[in-house]
Amino acid sequence: MRKGLVIPEGERCVLEVWAQQRKITREKFVRVEVLLGTCRGESIRQTARRLQISPNTVFLWRERYRREGLAGLRNRSRPGRPRQISRKKEEQVIAATLRPRQEGTHWSARRLAPKVRLSPATVHRIWQKWGLQPHRLDTFKFSLDPEFDTKLADIVGLYLDPPERALVLCVDEKSQIQALDRTQPLLPMKPGLPARRTHDYTRHGTTSLFAALEVVSGKVYGRCFPRHTHVEFLDFLASLDRQYPRRQLHLICDNYGTHKHPKVRQWLRDHPRFHFHFTPTSASWLNLVERWFSLITTQAIRRGTFNSVRSLEGAIRKFLAHWNENATPFSWTKSAAAIKHSIKTVTEIYEAGH
Repeated sequence: MRKGLVIPEGERCVLEVWAQQRKITREKFVRVEVLLGTCRGESIRQTARRLQISPNTVFLWRERYRREGLAGLRNRSRPGRPRQISRKKEEQVIAATLRPRQEGTHWSARRLAPKVRLSPATVHRIWQKWGLQPHRLDTFKFSLDPEFDTKLADIVGLYLDPPERALVLCVDEKSQIQALDRTQPLLPMKPGLPARRTHDYTRHGTTSLFAALEVVSGKVYGRCFPRHTHVEFLDFLASLDRQYPRRQLHLICDNYGTHKHPKVRQWLRDHPRFHFHFTPTSASWLNLVERWFSLITTQAIRRGTFNSVRSLEGAIRKFLAHWNENATPFSWTKSAAAIKHSIKTVTEIYEAGH
């Protein structure tokens, strides 16, 4: 007589997590529920009626699990050679993908499949082969600064060949960082499930982070201010004056109005150790501190919950301290000529397509 099917506690927990996944397929859900029904003591017929499948299907997946464990729930590869798609058919799919839709903005594999008389999976494989991703949309903006070439060469020169006995700092501010607190506690990550949080939140104020990245060492000096006007920028410059005494300082900044305020210009005249280098308009990507801002955003701010501005600023200071203990510099590799060549190539592609 065949013994009853026994599912260990650990594997039962895995099955319960799988059953709660939002994007689980119907066929996988049925297989999981067959085994969970066994854990609950259901008979084959009871499980079949509940899931509206045949008793033979219930018996099949119970036996598959008995022989292979959880791995037996996966689909097996089918015999035979895969269907071959001709080059002409691939070109048809590519041409259809590149043409704009009349009834929408872009194609999906499911929407395009009936048009080209292929399955969505086949359309997706062709897209993967040719690097097509209709669901993605990147942004761009060409700098129209008349002094673009001069400013580009100046800043890249500071990165690749910094002046002797001087310090190059990339300076900028990350303004209006919100102290957001979720309305309910975060649900922690579990096997098969990501960490989850509520979509709504409570605002507790904002802060602005002024930061100066040392190009050579990668260390960052930063301070938080309630606002980001020229008054706060002057205060930050004064703190840089105290932080780096008796050294020539070359500061790379963007074209934000605060950086060119008359009082800031007067301060620079009174402090000849400071030398400003402005990025071209619409080219803040030349400022390396922007890369560091991306890191602190993704690792310390975006997924954080803060019940006050003080707790937000505490998290920022904690990240700063940890970063400076293990600081590594960002390596700039492209020359000014290589960057101009890349921009020229992209511009030609853009103009040819329009």
